[in-house]
Amino acid sequence: MNPTPATLSHVDESQQPRMVDVGAKPQTRRTARARARVRFPAEVARALHAAGYVTPKGAVLTVAQIAGVMGAKATPQLIPLCHPLSIDRCDIAIVMEGDDALVDCTVSCHGSTGVEMEALTGAGIAALTIYDMCKAMSHDIVIAEIRLLAKSGGKRDFATEELA
Repeated sequence: MNPTPATLSHVDESQQPRMVDVGAKPQTRRTARARARVRFPAEVARALHAAGYVTPKGAVLTVAQIAGVMGAKATPQLIPLCHPLSIDRCDIAIVMEGDDALVDCTVSCHGSTGVEMEALTGAGIAALTIYDMCKAMSHDIVIAEIRLLAKSGGKRDFATEELA
């Protein structure tokens, strides 16, 4: 079903943007996991691995993890109409899969609205940080995708087939 403007939650009756009122929604434990994929040219992936993922700019994975947490926490300042949330947990895990870095961001809170945007933002900012720290090695690095893998809490849970 494609939403019509009348059914969209982030616009009012006159089609003006608005923050959704979540005040009446029950507070529940909410968790979301998102993934960003960073594709390296094969020679860059080999060089990073040989160097222990340290470039002249520093320890790539460590800095990306910190940046991802900071990004998740800053989501309401970056994405219009997002509610500020008291995040209880934000974990960034980065693993190499072939020539790709998989950046997983898991965010949890106890609140009235979900943390999908925080997880997506955290994964995206970590991926952008990896790009920034490695761009001197190649400009052919690609952030291939940023996607929601799972969410729980709220109206309905969601998980991609790859997590099933």
